[in-house]
Amino acid sequence: MTGPAIACLVLALVCVGCGTQEDYAWDIPAGFPRPPVPEGNPMTAAKVELGRHFFYDTRLSGNGKQACASCHRPEHAFSEPRARAVGSTGGVNSRNTLALVNVAYNDTLMWVHPGLSTIEQQLLIPMFGDNPVELGIAGREEEVLARFRDDPLYQDLYDDAFPRHGALGFAHIVDALACFVRSLVSFESPFDEYAYAANDDALDAVALNGLQHFFSEKFECHHCHGGFNFTQSSTHDSVAILDNAFHNTGLYNVGGKDAYPREDQGLYDLTGEPGDRGKFRAPTLRNVALTAPYMHDGSLADLAAVLDFYAAGGRNVETGQHVGDGRVNAYKSQFVRGFDMTPTERAELLAFLHALTDATFVARPEYQSPFIEDR
Repeated sequence: MTGPAIACLVLALVCVGCGTQEDYAWDIPAGFPRPPVPEGNPMTAAKVELGRHFFYDTRLSGNGKQACASCHRPEHAFSEPRARAVGSTGGVNSRNTLALVNVAYNDTLMWVHPGLSTIEQQLLIPMFGDNPVELGIAGREEEVLARFRDDPLYQDLYDDAFPRHGALGFAHIVDALACFVRSLVSFESPFDEYAYAANDDALDAVALNGLQHFFSEKFECHHCHGGFNFTQSSTHDSVAILDNAFHNTGLYNVGGKDAYPREDQGLYDLTGEPGDRGKFRAPTLRNVALTAPYMHDGSLADLAAVLDFYAAGGRNVETGQHVGDGRVNAYKSQFVRGFDMTPTERAELLAFLHALTDATFVARPEYQSPFIEDR
């Protein structure tokens, strides 16, 4: 879908939401801020439930073979264990699937797209985009809508979520999906128990040492993964701390020319500014132990590899078409300078990162598929 076409559909979504008041009980512990919600799409339990059905239903794709959940699996914190996402028609995306954890707080969405500030806008890309094709709805819109309009289950769900709104349309689907994705909040990790619930026993000594390393100036992890959501791109109803959310980490230096692979040069592909080469958004680290592989292209297999990568100050690719020493990339972030790390410190940092796993988040019944069997 072209930029103007997406813009037109965004405008069509503005006034779809039911009323202006929220009818939704956020499952957020005391002390945490509420995420912002677009005025035109207030949260309601009925819309969240309708969105959950759409999220897990393969009939939302053009060919009926893939659902949102095909790439965003709950057991992997709504990411998937493959390097790059594959669309409904078999096309391979250039990027790794991002986890859907506390997305409601994100001020920027996707790996690189500073212009997308709401989930409603972002959803249009996997639904209607063609480079690459993901859900592949473009050109089959009426066919996809008919599948749900003719289903008694969805007729009832739709009437509950959007009473007196006429026939089901894509604006309703987008709003419902956005409400479900916005409901995916995670605040019950061992770290949360320790830091916010005053449970001193929630972290063992190894993880506590890792916490100290994480927030130290030696390792500097917190500069790009700070705040309660462990990312710079968070905002909420009390304050917005929006530093530069995009960074070149020295993952590549193709040909020694400070370049990233031509198929995906990050923020540079949108801005054309040389200094934006290789810049991608720093994602949340909540539930990060469940979301391997890592980096925008899934090129680092596990968390140990990620720590070694940052300790080295980037990556030296010695063979293949992307040969080059990312450690000396001229556009690399000032915070990726490398550091000495003992085996003990490495183990402690890993223990802390695992302590960011919220076991209740991936198991909540209200986040799981409503279908006993795949359709």
